[in-house]
Amino acid sequence: DGIFKTACEKAVRLAGYNNLSECLADSFSGRRDAFTSSEPFYILIDEINRGNVSSIFGELISLIEEDKRLGKKNELIAQLPYSKQDFGVPPNLHIIGTMNTADRSVEALDAALRRRFHFTEMPPAAEIIRENGNAQIEDYNTADILDTINNRIKILLDRDHLIGHSYFLRVKDLEGLRRAFVDRIIPLLQEYFYGDYSKIALVLGKGFCDVNESLSKHGFAPGLDDFSDSYEDRQIFTLKKIDTTDAFTAALNQLGIQKSTEDE
Repeated sequence: DGIFKTACEKAVRLAGYNNLSECLADSFSGRRDAFTSSEPFYILIDEINRGNVSSIFGELISLIEEDKRLGKKNELIAQLPYSKQDFGVPPNLHIIGTMNTADRSVEALDAALRRRFHFTEMPPAAEIIRENGNAQIEDYNTADILDTINNRIKILLDRDHLIGHSYFLRVKDLEGLRRAFVDRIIPLLQEYFYGDYSKIALVLGKGFCDVNESLSKHGFAPGLDDFSDSYEDRQIFTLKKIDTTDAFTAALNQLGIQKSTEDE
């Protein structure tokens, strides 16, 4: 009965009813007319793909279909299994669920839920950073940084693994930008590329990654020279320690973006 029922109760109040029971006691035409001019009520379910859909909607999932809402053509009223009360979903209740397409749990999303929702892609939007007024951090434009990183991720992975613009929205200064990279962006790239630092280097540039000396065949176990020769020129990438703003600035200068100024 939970949160979903509470949302329905609040939605029917916007249509002029005191509660859901009063709404259900009204005539079909009365409900239809009441909801025609009612204000909308929204319920937001963050990361809906991580939730237990059967626990969120249970057997009531059919009731959220547009034509089965209260006052609609194929209105459907069900009895709740525990309270034994009649229940219906008002048409002015809008259910918004969010999910991250890079999350593997999306694949397990209930097919019944997929059929009842409209899916809208919300890709990273650098223009939101520009509109927010925090794009310019000293000589660096964070919106340009976001676009540069995401263009490279598209090539190496796909568009489902792009870095979100939210990482930059609260950044106020260079130290904040450094923390965003060290604490959030770089760990995310490590997860995306499974620790393959050569690909991280392709995204962030050599300012963030060190290239170690080529391995020498003498570093391997003896007696396997013919086999170890194939690894002699292999490059090993490691992440640099970016623990100061000076180190971060030096790294950022090698990201491969055009430095901009507030006058541009």
